[in-house]
Amino acid sequence: MPRARKGSAPRRGGQRSGGGARSSTQADSGSSEDEAASEARSTTSECPSLLSTAAEESFGGDAVDEQGQQEDLEEKLKEYVDCLTDKSAKTRQGALESLRLALAAHLLSDFLLERSLTVADALEKCLKKGKGEEQALAAAVLGLLCIQLGPGPKGEELFHSLQPLLVSVLSDSTASPAARLHCASALGLGCYVAATDVQDLVSCLTCLEGVFSRSCGVGGSTAPVVPVSLQGLLCAALQAWALLLTICPSAHISRILDRQLPRLPQLLSSESVNLRMAAGETIALLFELTRDLEPTELRLLLPRPPSLPLQEDFVYEDMEALCNMLRTLATDSNKYRAKADRRRQRSTFRSVLHFVEGGECEEETIRFGLEVLYVDSWARRRVYAAFKDALGSGMHHHLQNNELLRDIFGLGPVLVLDATALKACKISRFEKEEHIVNVILKTSKGDFPGGSVVKNPLANAGDTSSSPSPGRSHMPRSS
Repeated sequence: MPRARKGSAPRRGGQRSGGGARSSTQADSGSSEDEAASEARSTTSECPSLLSTAAEESFGGDAVDEQGQQEDLEEKLKEYVDCLTDKSAKTRQGALESLRLALAAHLLSDFLLERSLTVADALEKCLKKGKGEEQALAAAVLGLLCIQLGPGPKGEELFHSLQPLLVSVLSDSTASPAARLHCASALGLGCYVAATDVQDLVSCLTCLEGVFSRSCGVGGSTAPVVPVSLQGLLCAALQAWALLLTICPSAHISRILDRQLPRLPQLLSSESVNLRMAAGETIALLFELTRDLEPTELRLLLPRPPSLPLQEDFVYEDMEALCNMLRTLATDSNKYRAKADRRRQRSTFRSVLHFVEGGECEEETIRFGLEVLYVDSWARRRVYAAFKDALGSGMHHHLQNNELLRDIFGLGPVLVLDATALKACKISRFEKEEHIVNVILKTSKGDFPGGSVVKNPLANAGDTSSSPSPGRSHMPRSS
């Protein structure tokens, strides 16, 4: 199915997220149950010229000699790619970690386009023959490669060649939880960026759903107890699944809602704060998607005889019980939970409860450089969070320079800033954060280059639907 790149063309309900704040839930990190995943982030290597402990900071630094720095970086990247096939597992892991840092901090699409087959072959070997940490790093690098290459032919080829391996590792109960966790995230992100038809999407959704559905009981039964080692995996699978729902055609959405909406509230009682919050945010997303279904599609979900009039708004049968659960989590003050976890949980579930009861999503603001992004839907939150999890501190750099992200978030062409603006950006980041606010206020009154201050950039892009959209729309929300 051909992809329609439509800049900021809106999509219904689960459209690409226009930006968002990553405040409370991360798919694969944040608490003790995800320690296995964090192990994949720290690797010592014997690979020549690999990054030092200050690598991530140096990768994100401003260039004095941009061209010279780019050449030096590409030389290092060539070494890392060569080291991916080294006999030493320690060296391969170091090369993967170095590539992960570089891909998150820089835009390297030109370099990668010339070596996409070489890198894909190396990652395939790491996923097939590697163990635990190596597989986790390879999956993380694959997700970043998809972001770098975008939805073009090379990105599609990369994803389709490695998708079976991601599914294989994710479905293997004997594989490392960290490896499965990162394969889940990479599968969701890669499908979001590079999937070309609905069958690819449905296949990935089914695989991810199979992972977290095992932790949900049937009907009204109590959810099975999830081992601590698998809680991070379930969280990653659930969030990757939710990401793909934002581009899922409405014909499939209605069946998914009917199957999962009654079961997901069981995860709200999980011992993992991250899994509880991921479940709450996914429930809010499902309500958002449901409210965008056509009346004929709602008939599939509502328990009413066909002869009765159709209802315009979706009504959840167990709304009172659900709201009571959400309210309890939004006011939780149990001392046995860590103070930071209680604070994050209360903030998340206050927002979820506010939306489920009133239908309003609290707006969040993202500032980067001289641009501003607003998030006012759960679909947008999920998409922004997915890219933020993958890119980390490099998110702002990619928002400013990566055409894929600018397309998804409706930011328009990359801004070309003069020396004064660049200096202002540098000051705001390293010295005086308040200065950038003054710059934004001043420039927004005059001619702002490229229309860089974006207020709900996709909400008025001309679609007939009422829901704002993140932009990229290769799978229309229709049957």
